[in-house]
Amino acid sequence: MSTTYPLPVLILIGLAGIGLLLFLVVRLKMQAFYALILVSIIVGIAAGLPLTTIAATDTDPERLGVIQAIIAGVGGTLGSVAVLVALGSMLGKIIEISGGADALAGRFTSWLGPGRVGIALTAAAAILAIPVFFDAGFIILIPIIYAFSKAAGLNPIKFGLPIAGIMLAIHVAVPPHPGIVGGAAILGADVGWITIIGLLVSIPIAVVAYFLGKVFNRHEYAMIPATRKMFDSFGTAAESRDGTLADGEKAPGAGTIIGLIVLPLALIMVGTTIAPLFEAGTTWNGILSLIGQPIFALVVAIGAAMYALGVKRGWSATKLGEVMESALPAAAIIILVTGAGGGFGRILTETGIGGAVAESLASTGIPVLVAVFLISLIMRASVGSATVAITTTAGLLLPAVSAMGLDSVHLALVALAIGYGSLGLSHVNDSGFWIVTRYLGLSVKDGLKVWTPFTTILGVLGFGLVAGLYVAIPAG
Repeated sequence: MSTTYPLPVLILIGLAGIGLLLFLVVRLKMQAFYALILVSIIVGIAAGLPLTTIAATDTDPERLGVIQAIIAGVGGTLGSVAVLVALGSMLGKIIEISGGADALAGRFTSWLGPGRVGIALTAAAAILAIPVFFDAGFIILIPIIYAFSKAAGLNPIKFGLPIAGIMLAIHVAVPPHPGIVGGAAILGADVGWITIIGLLVSIPIAVVAYFLGKVFNRHEYAMIPATRKMFDSFGTAAESRDGTLADGEKAPGAGTIIGLIVLPLALIMVGTTIAPLFEAGTTWNGILSLIGQPIFALVVAIGAAMYALGVKRGWSATKLGEVMESALPAAAIIILVTGAGGGFGRILTETGIGGAVAESLASTGIPVLVAVFLISLIMRASVGSATVAITTTAGLLLPAVSAMGLDSVHLALVALAIGYGSLGLSHVNDSGFWIVTRYLGLSVKDGLKVWTPFTTILGVLGFGLVAGLYVAIPAG
């Protein structure tokens, strides 16, 4: 629900709010969770949101108050992130303490050699990202990123940056991910063509993500203390305070660890690729859809890890509980900051700041393909959510796109241009920004210097490839 301020005023308030947030976190070193909540309140009040929720009437819909909007944003974000982060951290901790991550890293490093590990991980991430949502897939791969990084003696950003980049690029452009599917539905675009073209475009993006990661990694970035502590303790099972790898205890085999990592991904793939083959509402559709939920898949994987890495190797129930519980403190920080980012994004949405920027740009008369990309890009920067950016942009420019009478291929390309617009400018109001930067150990300042331009370059590249196809393919 937007406020009644003129467009220029809303835009200035939004820019001032983002500027204030960056000043507090980057310059004053304020704790990110508190800074996000504080700035959300200030921006909400400044933009004219009611101080408390105004109930709906016969003529006007409900208007959330400032605090209620923040709570809704935090709750909506945590509903999809909190459980995943906690479960993913538990799975990673069990693998870590068992010594399995070290065994896996050593085996793959010996197979591929240090120079090829990054290529293999980036390619694997690209494949795994097709059926798996960005947050879930990246969190599941974190133990592997840490393991390979420790084996190679590298900062985790060396492997993690290109992995995160290609996973996000696929998340915004390849079905069944929600944003691009929703955008396609609004525009009436063919999901089949979007899938085919999106996968083809993802191949050069993956290559560029790998080499672009090397460019950004020419500079060494200081790891934030919380991540440094988590990373330094990762894999040191023999020296762990938990007393893991007791005398005579062997680390699990690499095949076991690979199976535990692949298991939740395979279950998610079943839900996204096989469940839709059965009619909605049928028993098999329901069972397979449940199996494919990331939370369910992680619960199953943790259960398998508890048995294969714990019970089968002689761990007591007490030790298993302590290992799993030890994963939660570090996860809690990521969860809270991520939720606060969602609250800030909801404030920007409720005030209409993102919509104000989009409307202003749409009225300039620039070509529709360029307009959808730029509007999606600015919506992404304004509200933080790629899904919201895609669906909002598609709805905003639906009349203009419909008037063009595009064939199915060109309409799919327009949808993909919107998708790649939502890839760029990931910053402090994006939950993915906090997940990537916190797990890879980047400060907010370094995250803005690395992750934000990294995603933007990939987004521009994706749009450039789509625009080239749009021009090269004859109209049907």
